[in-house]
Amino acid sequence: MQAVLRAPALALLLFCQTGASASAAEASATACTEWGERGALLHSDDFSGPLQGYVSEYPHTPGNIVTNRAGRLLIDVDAGATVWLDKPLAGDLVIAYTRRVLLEGGKNDRLSDLNQFWMASDPARSTLFTRSGKLEDYDDLQLYYAGVGGNNNSTTRMRRYGQGQRQLVAERQGSEFMLEPNRDYQIEIRVYRGCTRLRIDGHDIFSYRDPQPYSQGYFGFRTTWSRQTITHFTIHQLK
Repeated sequence: MQAVLRAPALALLLFCQTGASASAAEASATACTEWGERGALLHSDDFSGPLQGYVSEYPHTPGNIVTNRAGRLLIDVDAGATVWLDKPLAGDLVIAYTRRVLLEGGKNDRLSDLNQFWMASDPARSTLFTRSGKLEDYDDLQLYYAGVGGNNNSTTRMRRYGQGQRQLVAERQGSEFMLEPNRDYQIEIRVYRGCTRLRIDGHDIFSYRDPQPYSQGYFGFRTTWSRQTITHFTIHQLK
């Protein structure tokens, strides 16, 4: 078994809650006020060499590609895909990367699904990496999920998976929470003392205090039928 790495946003011109629907679970986010400071670097990748240290789950059919190209991780698929970092993570940490959804006339180009999984684990299996890339394949995992510009760039949602349930934690509505094509977004995910947060371009999109937080698991880039690139991927511990 591998050693666990332990650690002791969108056209968002203005971030606002106007037009955002709030659930009872989301109300607890007001308690999340401390997010720690960056400490030791746990992982970094500029995707300049061969793609190594990742597990890619997607249909391996002609035209579907997951590879490094020109200093970016390229995900070019006509179906669901997850690219897992093959390192279990634990504790308080911050995950950051630059991500772009391409719309340039490619056969898989679709403005949709800048998605991600984090703190993912499989309570029923010794290994997480047993799936085809279909979203429903992940329903039995424990994890946090954020989908930005899903459903053809019409929804932005955060969910908590557990015990076969995909709990909707929060949903953001309005064009300011959807995607723009060919734009580099600065994504940051923090996990700190029972809270987790997604920021894009320095703006809070979701924050959530979990009454039963997930404190360890895997991180994965996720999408469905799109062409996207990722670079400047780092993970730091928080202190």
